Amino acid sequence: MTVTPAALVIFAAASYQPPVDKSSYTIASPTPRELMRDMSTDRPDATESPYTVDAGHVQVEMSLAQFSRELDGGRVDTWELAPINFKVGVLNSLDVQLLFTPYIQQETDLDPDASGIGDLTLRTKFNVIGNDSGPFAAAVMPFVKIPTGGDQVSNGRVEGGLIVPVAFELPNKFSLGLMLELDAVRNDTDGYDAELVHTATLSRELWGDLSGYVEYIGVTPLRSGRDYAASFSSGLAYAVTSDIQLDVGGVVGLTPAAEDLVLFAGISLRY
Repeated sequence: MTVTPAALVIFAAASYQPPVDKSSYTIASPTPRELMRDMSTDRPDATESPYTVDAGHVQVEMSLAQFSRELDGGRVDTWELAPINFKVGVLNSLDVQLLFTPYIQQETDLDPDASGIGDLTLRTKFNVIGNDSGPFAAAVMPFVKIPTGGDQVSNGRVEGGLIVPVAFELPNKFSLGLMLELDAVRNDTDGYDAELVHTATLSRELWGDLSGYVEYIGVTPLRSGRDYAASFSSGLAYAVTSDIQLDVGGVVGLTPAAEDLVLFAGISLRY
């Protein structure tokens, strides 16, 4: 039997299933389990995901522990206990997020050790394209940091910014994530400076439910006089179930202005 191009077009049209309209689901009318997207997390890499939590569902992403070391001008070791990102799906393409670190411990060669609770960050993510289908997705994420942290570990100032993450599905089980982030950060003269964060992460399924990634992270200070900071990150993520993911990874500074080392292990849960 000869298969003609016209027959292939007819077959493709007959087999095409358009995306289900999920716009009617809200925090008060949750998305049914059978219509939920695959779980997508903003960790373990620094590049945020453009995909939102399904409406009416909750996702918790946290590091069980996180360690960082800075050696520029003296050793500073920082332990963060259970930094958490708590997400709630409000609409099909909108979620709200609360980020908080319950406890921070800093040990340094230069100053007395410091400890206390971390600041509170409020974010919202609005997916503008590709949330439920397609090889490309993008979102916008405004955020604000509220200085709820202790005096020893917080600068006591409101800061904020805007994040724009995008994602591409590539052949051979690869995916590419890119992110631009513009931050307003407090400076030493009680004013504000701007920083442009730019990241690129390449990830791939490795074996079964195990995936890995490599990532470049850059921070460009704008009009502040500080130096450019560049880092390399890599890690693994393992999907225990469709709603539970474990991860481990690290970041290595490539320039003096970046943190020298960051190590973390975490878990993500969806309800």
